[in-house]
Amino acid sequence: MAEKRLSVAETLVRLEQIVKSLDSEEVSLEDSIKLFEEGVRLADKLKQRLEESELKVKKVLEDSEGFHFSEFEHS
Repeated sequence: MAEKRLSVAETLVRLEQIVKSLDSEEVSLEDSIKLFEEGVRLADKLKQRLEESELKVKKVLEDSEGFHFSEFEHS
């Protein structure tokens, strides 16, 4: 069964839930490891989606009236 793709907001909410669970003393070591793995996986997917979105925004801006995003980037 394919995993449901969470929205960015849903992913952030789930990451917050994971952090709260990991901060509590009620989670076993095994469950903590599973939660940590889930959190890393979600964070990686979120980072990838944000990078893709950034590229789309740059492309739209550069295609619009000769705007160049690089003019605002710092070296």
